[in-house]
Amino acid sequence: MEDTKTRSPLERLPRDLRLDLFRGIGLWMIFLDHIPHDVVAWLTLRNYGFSDAAEFFVFISGYLIGFIYTPIVRAGLFLAALKRLLKRAGQLYIAHIMLFLLFTAQIARTARRFDNPMYENEFNVFNFLQHPDVLIGQAITLRYKPVNLDVLPLYITLVLAAPFIVWWLVRRPNLILLASAVLYGLSRWFDWNLASYPPGTTWYFNPFCWQLLFVFAAWCGSGQLAGIAHLVWSRTAMTIAIIWLTFALLIVMTWHSAFLESLVPKWMIKVIYPIDKTDLDMLRLTHFLALATIVTYLVPREWKAHGSKWLRPVILCGQHSLPLFCLGVFLSFSAHWILTQYTKGVWEQLAVSGAGILIMIAAAWLLDRADKVPDLFVDVLEAEQPDSAIQAGKTSYAPGAALGQPSAG
Repeated sequence: MEDTKTRSPLERLPRDLRLDLFRGIGLWMIFLDHIPHDVVAWLTLRNYGFSDAAEFFVFISGYLIGFIYTPIVRAGLFLAALKRLLKRAGQLYIAHIMLFLLFTAQIARTARRFDNPMYENEFNVFNFLQHPDVLIGQAITLRYKPVNLDVLPLYITLVLAAPFIVWWLVRRPNLILLASAVLYGLSRWFDWNLASYPPGTTWYFNPFCWQLLFVFAAWCGSGQLAGIAHLVWSRTAMTIAIIWLTFALLIVMTWHSAFLESLVPKWMIKVIYPIDKTDLDMLRLTHFLALATIVTYLVPREWKAHGSKWLRPVILCGQHSLPLFCLGVFLSFSAHWILTQYTKGVWEQLAVSGAGILIMIAAAWLLDRADKVPDLFVDVLEAEQPDSAIQAGKTSYAPGAALGQPSAG
């Protein structure tokens, strides 16, 4: 675990391929989970435990925020961090609005082309198509969201709060973590959430609750985890984590078997349920933390398999998470449309799922190739400057590199 306290803010950050790997796996899981009744979705995490890909993304994003921005703020460059994070939030907001417009258009065209209003109702766009003058304003203010577009608004709010989270992490890391836990508890107790549309509804991902996972991840990324590493990966903690993952697996299996469900004591059913995703139920949170404990122990930073050609496709997807997430939303609806209009056979489900993942890999490869194309405009500008100016420019660029590579999104 690298110590961010001793790292220079001008230092280029080493890329932790584990984060890209698991973010890529999360993207594939989200794509598969968004295809209703898809047999391939049985490979995703939600079928074997309480948590799913949503926890993947929130934790990884929070960890990168702490890892990348803590040295920047500690060096007195808070405004630089603030500017970069606000710019990132703006990019996410624009991506969300564009995704909303294109996704809504895709659903509307499909519903009218095949004369099937089921799509409009299933994906919560019927009201928008009936009253676009009202709902476009609700969409711009992030109150109205079609199905499958809930996670980006959550991420936008967390990134907007990130500069102030990091500011406190530099000064009082344990205090901000405690405050986050208190906010989580109060939000669940008093049902705090942001209003959504239609009136009377709230955000599917409650930011007052999900911020706990984000802040804890940033706390870990800022270097605080090193102080308790001997406890996190102790034999006792690992044993507890394995027991908890096994318990979660057994409970989830009862959802698919009436016999197994009959074996669960009634008192336990009352304690466990409902396992609320909106307010980040403690069962989901602890399940993910137990899983993260085991995985980080089995997959160290220097894991040799990171260089495997078999893992390269999923790592590439993880390195371009925002465009791949948006693409995955379109692909999941397209797969749903194919299976609904034509056939829902097992082979067809395998085909559309495999095709979707291959398209995501191809898009990630193209984006990676595009990133490697030289920026001739920058090269020309540097060529016209004296050597001393070029060196000064490279030195001043280093904080930007730290802020942008790896991407916090």
